[in-house]
Amino acid sequence: MAGRYVVRTYGCQMNEHDSERIAGLLDAEGYVEVDDESDADVVVLNTCCIRENADNKLYGNLGHLKPWKEARDGRQIVVAGCLSQKDRGAIQQRAPYVDVVLGTHNVHRTAELMTHARTVGPITEILDEAVVDEHVLFPSALPVRREVSWAAWVTIQIGCDNNCAFCIVPSVRGAEISRPFDDIVAEVERFAADGVSEVTLLGQNVNSYGRD
Repeated sequence: MAGRYVVRTYGCQMNEHDSERIAGLLDAEGYVEVDDESDADVVVLNTCCIRENADNKLYGNLGHLKPWKEARDGRQIVVAGCLSQKDRGAIQQRAPYVDVVLGTHNVHRTAELMTHARTVGPITEILDEAVVDEHVLFPSALPVRREVSWAAWVTIQIGCDNNCAFCIVPSVRGAEISRPFDDIVAEVERFAADGVSEVTLLGQNVNSYGRD
């Protein structure tokens, strides 16, 4: 069952890139992106827990979406990103009408989890560490819906090993893992051949690339 979807992104460029991948996965399943929740069958909230009041923003938005979901049978709410990685089961405890909660390490499972929720019931799936598989470990290896044709994100590493007392990133994004250099070059070459003229290299701690 395909339908129409909206992805709302909060936070950093890594979240924006993850949202592009979620959109690409849904496109591959036959879903169509729309601009407004009123036209959508699925709303994805890709969250960030770095910014101040992130929790209040998420639960406020979920409160607004409750009547949206009740207005039409079959609508789904998906919560992804850093805040879901941190809060885990607490999200569905506070908002039991949420269909899918997934974390930062299983973006590649978005469409599968939506199918599970539709056929079996609401699900929270949070992985404690990244899946060691090139096609799911780095968001750039997944299908993508780019916002503009001339620019693209390329993930070169994920995670952070610094464990600063004031920062939650290592807890929600995991340990540092660098992407193989040849894979990065190959992806940039594919983008260049596709007409992309601006590439942004992404990571939680890009300055540490290659140290692992």
